[in-house]
Amino acid sequence: MVSSEDTKAQVKPVSKPRGRPRSFDRETALEKALLAFWQHGYEATSVSDLTRVMDIGAPSLYAAFGDKRSLFEEVVREYDAKYGSFGDRALAEEPTARAAVERTLREAAVEYTDPAHPYGCLVVHAAINCTSAEVEESLRERRNATVAAFERRIRADVAAGLLPPGTDAAALARHTGAMIQGMSQQARDGASQGELEALAEIAMAIWPRTGTHTGRLIGGC
Repeated sequence: MVSSEDTKAQVKPVSKPRGRPRSFDRETALEKALLAFWQHGYEATSVSDLTRVMDIGAPSLYAAFGDKRSLFEEVVREYDAKYGSFGDRALAEEPTARAAVERTLREAAVEYTDPAHPYGCLVVHAAINCTSAEVEESLRERRNATVAAFERRIRADVAAGLLPPGTDAAALARHTGAMIQGMSQQARDGASQGELEALAEIAMAIWPRTGTHTGRLIGGC
């Protein structure tokens, strides 16, 4: 016969997990923060707004993501990887600068008007009315890096004879950046995918053609 003391001795205490487990899914919370910043911009999205849409308390937000600026920096990286990488893919996969730019503008028309998320581009819109010099500079650097990537590709095509030798690579790349940023704002103002695709077609009409002697930005020349 087993005594009660023997039974107690055989029962091992259940060890408790160390630390306090998170009560929320980090990736889901990050996506909610991304959509909030995308919709309202950096300045207009407060910490209280973030805790509300992410459905977490301020202590949990700070513990998981740091302060608002740190969270925003992670949001931008997530946006680039999930929504804003179509330009990089076009540059990597298309055989010419012209084809890469055309694909980028057409995919921007689709992405910027997708009703599944806020319209336009987060990297463009989040900087509006921003009083944080560090955030504003970070977003500016990203936009300028996009222009620089197109300029490098255009210069490579000029060197390879795929574009006329007189092509103004810097101006053509800057024009591409202006189109991308302008299409973002047009989408937020209500432009449809078809309307933005029409803009993309007009934008490509100014591209210089091989076999011409100039790279001036005039229709078909």
